[in-house]
Amino acid sequence: MATMDDGTRTTFLGEVKSAVSTRAALLVIGVLGLMAAFITSYTGAFHHPKPTDVPLAVVAPAQVSGELVRKLDQLPGSPLAPRAVSSEAAAVHQIENREIDAALIVDVRGSTDRLLVASGGGASLSQAVEAVVGAAEKAQQRTVRTVDVAPAAHGDGRSLSSFYLVVGWCVGGYLCAAILAISAGARPSNGQRAVIRLAVLALYAIAAGLVGAIIVGPVLDALPGSLFGLWGLGALTVFAVGATTLAFQGMLGIIGIGLAILVIVVLGNPSAGGAYPYPLLPPFWRAIGPALPPGAGTWAARSLAYFRGNAMTGPLLVLSAWAAGGALLTLALAVFRSRREGSSRRPRRRPRPAGRPPAPTD
Repeated sequence: MATMDDGTRTTFLGEVKSAVSTRAALLVIGVLGLMAAFITSYTGAFHHPKPTDVPLAVVAPAQVSGELVRKLDQLPGSPLAPRAVSSEAAAVHQIENREIDAALIVDVRGSTDRLLVASGGGASLSQAVEAVVGAAEKAQQRTVRTVDVAPAAHGDGRSLSSFYLVVGWCVGGYLCAAILAISAGARPSNGQRAVIRLAVLALYAIAAGLVGAIIVGPVLDALPGSLFGLWGLGALTVFAVGATTLAFQGMLGIIGIGLAILVIVVLGNPSAGGAYPYPLLPPFWRAIGPALPPGAGTWAARSLAYFRGNAMTGPLLVLSAWAAGGALLTLALAVFRSRREGSSRRPRRRPRPAGRPPAPTD
């Protein structure tokens, strides 16, 4: 039993209700659920990585190519998706365009073949392909020598810099949007305020993109490639995540921040292909990764750094869709809410009692 300031007594349950409101309790429960989803998503994506249907080119004489492709395609667990390619140059071209992840060049005059990989697209994937192909070659009494045609930069350990760069941009995007929203209410009260918030977010995105590109480029020498290209990618990524967060807040208020974390962090980061590229992820994460901002941003950053900017159309369209969709939804929700509140504030005329004549007018 506790004593209140006015001398009255209250129970322990009353103290709990006074200290923790129902709304706060529901938010805490929501955070608990978000934490459980975080653990489930990351553990589910990373606990047992294995290669599945990795695109592999096979360059061999016609008389052995078909049989070799068939044997590689029938390996237990389907780790490879082999295809016959006419020449080594064609295979390298497909690797550079990110159509395949590796190529096996068969030497019919000897017993040592070459495996072309691109560790810039993910060191864990290159190592997994090397292990699978090496075991298959050993079973045929052959050996394989690995050649990295798109190696990760010296300062880019295991080709993770692009992933962490995009993660940083995403974190900056939703934190900036959250601060803009909670500074004056989670839901914009009118279209003008929503436009101002989106304009501030756009300026922040431009600055954040430049800062990130400078850090991983000139400062740390972690990623090669165009500084301006990374800058533009960063600005688009930050704005896409921030605009999406503003839209979620427009729909759900403060809970929208949790929804943004669920989509971007809980689902987006483990499925981004960073630590483990898509062919190493379970089906669910492999399916959603390319459609979410972290996955699209990571793929585009690696393309800029190691693949001459190839295969970026899809990821840029994904980021643009999140940016445009978030901005339009933010504006639409703000305008709708403003009109609804304006309508509710209009004074209503009281109905005239039946039989009473209208008041005389001058």
